[in-house]
Amino acid sequence: MLLEINLGPLLPEELSEIIAGAVLFLIVWWVVAKKVVPVFEKTYADRTAEITGGIEKAEAAQKEAAEALAEYQAQLATARAEAGRIREDARAQAVTLAAEIREQAQADSTRLVAAAKAQIEVERYQVIHQLRAEVGGLATQLAGRIVGESLEDDERARRSVDRFIADLESQPAEKT
Repeated sequence: MLLEINLGPLLPEELSEIIAGAVLFLIVWWVVAKKVVPVFEKTYADRTAEITGGIEKAEAAQKEAAEALAEYQAQLATARAEAGRIREDARAQAVTLAAEIREQAQADSTRLVAAAKAQIEVERYQVIHQLRAEVGGLATQLAGRIVGESLEDDERARRSVDRFIADLESQPAEKT
């Protein structure tokens, strides 16, 4: 049994149609091979070059970014070290300044205490002289009343008052 395959309109019936189809096929193939394929090849090569260039640019940019990052980190480390040094300098200056201020305050305090003591001594001396004069006057009046005669001789009254005050100062003070 012979197999008959009926291809219908796909199978040409004449040889001239087969030859014309083959010649047209070869012409189309030649046009595609000479005109279309080089354009595709050129487009493919351009895109390949563009992609390769893009990758190279990206790698270069990545390398530059890595270098910039390393430089930034180095600068940051330098800045941190500088900041630490500045902090330490400031602390040292603060300690020195505090010591100087403390010394100045101590000197001022000593000077003020000495001035106050001197002022107190001067005032004490003035008060003692004022009290001596008042006590002397009162003692002279009292003695004059007791004795019954006037002790208006200033020199004699002054000597009597000085003796009285000296006697009072030589006696031990009573503790209360």
